[in-house]
Amino acid sequence: MEKIERAAIEWGAAEFTLPGQTLCGDLCVVKNFDDGWLMGAVDGLGHGQHAAAAARAAIEVLEGHPEESLTSLVYRCHARLRSTRGAVMSLASFNARHSTMSWISVGNVAGVLLHRQAMLPRGESLLLRPGVVGAELPTLYAPVLPVARGDVLILATDGVRSGFGDYADLDEPPQSIADRILARYKRGTDDALVVVARFVNNGNEIHPR
Repeated sequence: MEKIERAAIEWGAAEFTLPGQTLCGDLCVVKNFDDGWLMGAVDGLGHGQHAAAAARAAIEVLEGHPEESLTSLVYRCHARLRSTRGAVMSLASFNARHSTMSWISVGNVAGVLLHRQAMLPRGESLLLRPGVVGAELPTLYAPVLPVARGDVLILATDGVRSGFGDYADLDEPPQSIADRILARYKRGTDDALVVVARFVNNGNEIHPR
């Protein structure tokens, strides 16, 4: 259990490895830094050993620099992954001091932010931008959104069918949300990953799955 000042998250992740493969090419990162935390889902192109190697290389970069801006992190990953087959990814950075979240995508890792408060829209979707980290990047843009206690962020790789946000019960623990989405929405023809985090913002710990 890792300590973090002024903020807490509860999180969980569920993954599916394509049958016949021993390694999953879809990996996640959840890493704290001063006043916030970084969350991401990375999908190495294809599947198997080479996909897993690309995803792991990106995760190592992200874990080493969680406090940096999302655009900086993508550029770092891009440089590191040039010697691999590349990856697609979506990242989110939460600023606990200001109760905001920035997020960014390169490729087709879907993201949904679900709001707990009834007066707000049910959810907002991450704008997906085509590209491959390690090969060709789009114009990078990381919009900033307000977040509140109880809001839930879900990232899912393309091994998960669309519409998964409609199935999320915000009263469930993040691990249960991730498990249920994977069980119901995984395609079964590719590696798959669902990572879920709830913004608690009332304590001083990160609660891992």
